[in-house]
Amino acid sequence: MNAFADAMAALVADPNLGAEAVYRQGGTGPAVAVRVLRSSPDRVADAFGTEILSATDILSVAIAQLPDLAAGDRFALGPDLLTVSHAERDAAGTVWRVLCQR
Repeated sequence: MNAFADAMAALVADPNLGAEAVYRQGGTGPAVAVRVLRSSPDRVADAFGTEILSATDILSVAIAQLPDLAAGDRFALGPDLLTVSHAERDAAGTVWRVLCQR
C-alpha cells in the first residue's frame, strides 16, 4: 500500500464519511460488500435554452476492493440503486471515481 491507499482506507472506514454498499458486476453478478465515499452534487445542464437541475451521484471506491469496474455495474446504498455510467482511475491508481445514475 502507499500513502494514498492508506488515506482512502481511513476515509471509508470513518462512519461519518464512508458508507456500506453492495456491488454487483453487470447488475446481476454476485453481491460484494464494499465501503465507499458518496457525494451527490446537483448539476445544471442547458437544454434548448432552459436550465435543468439534475441530481448526480459520484462514488469513490478503492481499486484494491474492486479491481474491475465498468458501465452497467450497480451499487446498492440503502434504498438507492445506482448504475455506473462511467468509471475512471485516479492518477495514483488507488481509487475509482465512479459516476452513477439513479
